[in-house]
Amino acid sequence: MSKITEYFQETKTELKHVIWPSKNQTLYYTLIVVILSVIISYYLGVFDFIFSQGLTKIITP
Repeated sequence: MSKITEYFQETKTELKHVIWPSKNQTLYYTLIVVILSVIISYYLGVFDFIFSQGLTKIITP
């Protein structure tokens, strides 16, 4: 039981050394992730459409 207590104490101590991002940084990084996700999904969707249309033309007589 003492090892578990020690673990949590050390974890608490280490978390005090973490430099947490500000609210503005968090918002900015979240927006970047959302925008990049939309761009990548659009990019993959376009290629999926192109390849599916090409495959359809090859397969159907």
